Amino acid sequence: MEGHSVISPEVLARYAADAAAEVPGVQTKQRRGARVSGDEIEVHVVIDYGANIPEVAAQVQQAVSDYLARMADLRPSAVNVVVDDVQRR
Repeated sequence: MEGHSVISPEVLARYAADAAAEVPGVQTKQRRGARVSGDEIEVHVVIDYGANIPEVAAQVQQAVSDYLARMADLRPSAVNVVVDDVQRR
């Protein structure tokens, strides 16, 4: 069968935000969540107070990359993590 399928940037952003939220110590910022620009992903998160930010950010990058590869056959060139806040739970 001929044709192709396209996954909208909004769906990819939702996948990225959902994957980030699964990392222990992370909450996505629901009003911003994630943004897709070409093959780059930007994820906005809130991290638990006291967590090692670089370590958690690296886990977010890996989780988002793995999830998008598995669910959408997309291998982003970059997953940029923006820590907007830290909060106590």
